[in-house]
Amino acid sequence: MKTESSILLGLRICGAVVFGLIGWSLGDLISSYFPPPLDNYVISHVATMSALGLVGALTFPVLFGRPLTQLYHHIVNLSAPQIIAGFIGLSAGLLLAALLAFPLARLPEPFGPVLPFLAAVGFGTLGLGIMSLRYRELFQILNIKLPANKQEELPLVMREPLLLDTSVIIDGRIADVSNAGFLRGEMLVPRFVLNELQFVADSPDAIRRARGRRGLEVLKRLQKESPWPVRIVDEDPAESQRVDEKLILLAKQWACPIVTNDYNLNKVASLQGVTVLNINELANAVKTVVLPGESLHVQVIQPGREAGQGVGYLEDGTMVVVEEGQPYLSRSIEVSVTKVLQTAAGRMIFAKPQIGNRESATHSRLPTPDP
Repeated sequence: MKTESSILLGLRICGAVVFGLIGWSLGDLISSYFPPPLDNYVISHVATMSALGLVGALTFPVLFGRPLTQLYHHIVNLSAPQIIAGFIGLSAGLLLAALLAFPLARLPEPFGPVLPFLAAVGFGTLGLGIMSLRYRELFQILNIKLPANKQEELPLVMREPLLLDTSVIIDGRIADVSNAGFLRGEMLVPRFVLNELQFVADSPDAIRRARGRRGLEVLKRLQKESPWPVRIVDEDPAESQRVDEKLILLAKQWACPIVTNDYNLNKVASLQGVTVLNINELANAVKTVVLPGESLHVQVIQPGREAGQGVGYLEDGTMVVVEEGQPYLSRSIEVSVTKVLQTAAGRMIFAKPQIGNRESATHSRLPTPDP
């Protein structure tokens, strides 16, 4: 059973039991208001217990569902030493509160009945917090060696999880970006994204099948090589059937960004206040910056759309449109940048051949004189 559904089911049972017991205890008070023959002892108790139990089953998930789900995800991300240290700190705080409970209970009302409870809550929370922050120093004093975990030493903001979309896994560049250290945080792949990858890999179309298999290989590579953990999660929002909508709902629930290359998902998620990390935007941002007037060395590999144009590419994939460049097809030439345009598809550079290239092209077109 899925984690979130299990938590909600447990809350419904707890709510039904707690409110049901309250309803049973109120049966004696309410039985006198029931008309005959409903004023029977058993009927009145069962009726109040059932009514309040139903109220508890409906209200407990609403009141405690989200906090407990967030607490679960936080505990799952803790290491074993952190959990042990937290338990030790909580126990020490409660022990100190127990020692103070007797003198505090002898104080006059209203302090006597209240202060022992407040001391237990305060010292327990204090012990838990101190041990969670300083557990490594304590274990060092006790000569207990802990495995190095760089992820624990980073601030919490640097360890927020990242939701991976199908498109960014198939693209494959995320593996290199992660290995280079530009993505910091646990990478989460929902089960429905993995199912979509498998569906694409089983497609009868050869191109789609190759893309799906490439995505599965990239995911396997991520799990082996990434400095950050890659985890498959089973959470599947039942409110929607579309993968994009499910990703947005999970991103809102966990307050984490989505990593994608999908233009439409990028726009829809941004409109709903979800942070999106787009690998295409990162690639465009790190491309070589050139200004009008600078010189570039480019190989003209194909004709352009307009008459006389030639097209070449820089090493980072940026398209260079060479005006009057068609005579230089299959040649490497020096060009002078005239204009740089930023489009939705990426950066595009317009250039013209430098004077030396033009003269050589002119000489190559002149007829050879007869001997």
